[in-house]
Amino acid sequence: MGIATEVDTEIADDWHAALAALAWEVEAGADEAIGDAPINRYELATETPKPLAAKPSSPPPTPDAGADPVAVAQAAAAGAATLEALREAIAGFDLCDLKKGARNTVFADGNPKARVLILGEAPGAEEDREGRPFVGRAGQLLDRMFAAISLSRGSPDAENALYITNVMPWRPPGNRDPEPAEIAMMLPFVQRHIALVDPLVIVVLGNTPLFALTGTRGILRARGHWSQALGKPLLPMTHPAYLLRNPSAKREAWADLLSLQQRLR
Repeated sequence: MGIATEVDTEIADDWHAALAALAWEVEAGADEAIGDAPINRYELATETPKPLAAKPSSPPPTPDAGADPVAVAQAAAAGAATLEALREAIAGFDLCDLKKGARNTVFADGNPKARVLILGEAPGAEEDREGRPFVGRAGQLLDRMFAAISLSRGSPDAENALYITNVMPWRPPGNRDPEPAEIAMMLPFVQRHIALVDPLVIVVLGNTPLFALTGTRGILRARGHWSQALGKPLLPMTHPAYLLRNPSAKREAWADLLSLQQRLR
């Protein structure tokens, strides 16, 4: 309990008088000092909430620097149940450095119900710009070649249609040949692509797809000789770009086309 005591100004100035006044208040039962401002003893004390510490934001997931590109590609390809899902899986694959310098991911062109799947090497400059395989001079020659045996990428009829894709979906700088490591990391996507299309025969154009599917090189020795890859009949042919540089080789290419036509009958 507090007792209000008025101390004369003269006594307050005297130290001994002030001490005596304090002792008197203690004797009177005062148990705490009283300030000038009134205090509500019945008001509940409220604590000022402390600001919550900001939770550090988690950085976005990044590819593991030590990840095996082939293993990552295998998992991504295996999870693709459709061609559209495979297209998205390839577009989302960031472990191939070729993607960094490419304008577009070149997936495929033609009729996915076609009996013939053509597998090329990699996009060139024009393919990279348009996002479709075989649209440059070599592609125009390819269209004329296969039109001679009544096959076309634009045919809605599966019997006369072509489906065209490449081992590499991104253009190598300077149109160089893809490196073995680059081929290896994209091979799971190629294998899944072929499985989803399920063609009757596969035609490989050039050394890169020949190496990807058979592990061998030497397209000039292999061309025209049927073999097997992924459980499918496989026909190696020289790339149309080679034929543009070596017109005399078109006679051999025509023989290969006739062999393909005979196989499809």
